[in-house]
Amino acid sequence: MNQTLTPSPLDTALALQRQAYLAHPVPTLAERKADLRTLQRFVREHKEALCDAISADYGHRSRHETLLAEVFPVVDGIDHVIKHLPGWMKTQRRNVDLRTFFGASNRVIPQPLGVVGVIVPWNFPLNLSLVPLTSIFAAGNRAMVKMSENSRHLAAYLIAHMPAYFPPEKLQFFDETGGVGIAFSQLKFDHLLFTGSGATGRLVMSAAAQNLCPVTLELGGRSPAIVCEDFPVRVAAERILFVKFLNAGQICTTVDHLWLPQAKVEAFVQAAREIVPARYPTLDSPDYTSIIDQRSFDRLLAALDDARERGATLLPLLPGPAFDASVRKINPHIVLDAPPESVLWQREIFGPILPIRGYRSLEEVIDAVNAGPRPLAVYPFSHDRGTVRVLLERVMSGGVSVNDALFHVGQHDLPFGGVGESGMGHYHGHDGFNTFSKLRPVFYQGRFPTLKFLMPPYGKLADRVLAFLIR
Repeated sequence: MNQTLTPSPLDTALALQRQAYLAHPVPTLAERKADLRTLQRFVREHKEALCDAISADYGHRSRHETLLAEVFPVVDGIDHVIKHLPGWMKTQRRNVDLRTFFGASNRVIPQPLGVVGVIVPWNFPLNLSLVPLTSIFAAGNRAMVKMSENSRHLAAYLIAHMPAYFPPEKLQFFDETGGVGIAFSQLKFDHLLFTGSGATGRLVMSAAAQNLCPVTLELGGRSPAIVCEDFPVRVAAERILFVKFLNAGQICTTVDHLWLPQAKVEAFVQAAREIVPARYPTLDSPDYTSIIDQRSFDRLLAALDDARERGATLLPLLPGPAFDASVRKINPHIVLDAPPESVLWQREIFGPILPIRGYRSLEEVIDAVNAGPRPLAVYPFSHDRGTVRVLLERVMSGGVSVNDALFHVGQHDLPFGGVGESGMGHYHGHDGFNTFSKLRPVFYQGRFPTLKFLMPPYGKLADRVLAFLIR
């Protein structure tokens, strides 16, 4: 007896969106702008509830951090895209070799790919779902979005409220209820964007490869800050510590660890002891975010214990306890003299812990960074252009912020992406539009094709023409 298999909700959603794409493959500029304005309107109308949902997923997430790092980039980024979208959508003229193709013309036409899949991490779940959607909709595509298992409250809210703004043939969200991520990455998308760990990224890429589905991978990376001799320690501390403890360090592009001239380590520590308590007076400050789950909380405490057991000095920067297990908050820490084999130097930290290593020559730093996987970002601090140039030329990374950290990610007109083990591909702004478009080359033959003189049977005329072309 034959049994008919019932399509899964994922398969059904993809089939619906694929059918809608084939029926209307190239949305107009007006339609794309309308989608973008609708996405922006959703965020504006629901921003408080979105902040509450994300905070519930964390246990506690600073409302101001959510507004700054998630709501604002989406709203502001959509304005940027709408302003520039008419120019991005224009057909591009390309040169023609007039000796061979006199009278012909070349064009590149940006066209939608179709249906794009997005796999979202938990650390900035609104930003890392809606910012890609901005590029995806700008390029004229449809999208399916799979949220993290640690974003249950937000996922439920998006699933419940987004259908009032977008029909299912345009956009659908999915929660992680067990095995969804694996099945999602096996779908025959026209493009797949994954943001998350390198280990999971390898699995996603392997699954997508079975369908020859192109992927953009935004992975982790141990991003170093490198403070050079000429840069003021206090200024460096103010900037680095803001980025490091934003979202309690749970940012893929945060400062993972810090290189300081050996003679300036003590001054940096002293500055940190003044700066951090002024920003977060106590561990229960509403401006200080919790660690996302118990497993991550335990992992970070184990990393601190490992460093202590190996002879490192642990310096909590706030008064009171080193952590509060009831709310999963860890006191911001500086760690000195952790040996290279310690967990803090071997793996991405993803928490409010800043290992510092003193150096005596910049060459020492360059060699150490280059000995590991290419980081997602590098943060040189120097007012000397020659020094900055050396670091840019000799240390490869996904992106760079000079004399600060993180903020290259917030630039709408810069591509965001990794390199090597920190990822592949780019999005944001025009680069995002290109990533989710097929830049389709089109050749238009002229009325009288010149290559007719090179058609068989070949003879003396063909000899003379070829001799002319390759002289």
